[in-house]
Amino acid sequence: MNRYPYDEKALEKEYPLAARCARPEGSIIAVGDVRIGPGTLTLIAGPCAVESREQLFTTAAAVKAAGAAILRGGTYKPRTSPYAFAGLGEEGLRLLAEAGREFHIPVVSEITSAELLPLFDGIDMLQVGARNMQNYALLQALGRQKKPVLLKRGLAATYEEWMASAEYILREGNPNVVLCERGIRSYQSGTRGTLDLAAVPVMQSLTHLPVLVDPSHAAGVSEWVSALGRAAVAAGADGLMVEVHPEPGRALSDGQQALLPEEFAQLAEDARRIAGR
Repeated sequence: MNRYPYDEKALEKEYPLAARCARPEGSIIAVGDVRIGPGTLTLIAGPCAVESREQLFTTAAAVKAAGAAILRGGTYKPRTSPYAFAGLGEEGLRLLAEAGREFHIPVVSEITSAELLPLFDGIDMLQVGARNMQNYALLQALGRQKKPVLLKRGLAATYEEWMASAEYILREGNPNVVLCERGIRSYQSGTRGTLDLAAVPVMQSLTHLPVLVDPSHAAGVSEWVSALGRAAVAAGADGLMVEVHPEPGRALSDGQQALLPEEFAQLAEDARRIAGR
């Protein structure tokens, strides 16, 4: 008896570019010299928000030394409260690009509007945050350029809705899409989100696109980030995206879920051991 809940022909019809049958061997996505996909374990790390040159460069040096392949840093931050720190904007992008050159590491940052695209010339990978997963105008604009896109799952999105968002990008001609599970909204209140580890094997069976996990946003509390990260690697994730800050207590954004550099180094070591890398 076949218990598989998805019909392959229906998937091929609905998601002709994103479905696994379009590329059964899985896609390898290049971000600079970094490769993300089957057989890899890509670690992306850095601060939630770029706050200053010193903060960013200190973090970049630490995460690169610990094995991070890509440096993350928020510059345009969509915040729940209009009074919260929303990033340095164009200055943050300049600092992030400078850090990438200084430490010879690709950089990724969230883009919130298609109108901002010209400002992201120095950024290697463009992130679509959970709140914008169904911002179809933005997805189409990102599909019309060639930089790789990190597409986070929406707070209450189904697997099919997530795949449809990827299809929007792929349909416009950009094949370079990486998915990122970051926790979904549920009835519980003990963590910031509920990390859906099933998303890793399920999405890897539905689509050829790489699947990463962001344990920081799922946990919301730094003490639990590493455990969720280890679990994600054990589930077969193609990599992790982790928030790291040299002084989390002074962070202007999401400091409560940021790991210290030495904590990230331990997680990176654990993740490589679990993945056999």
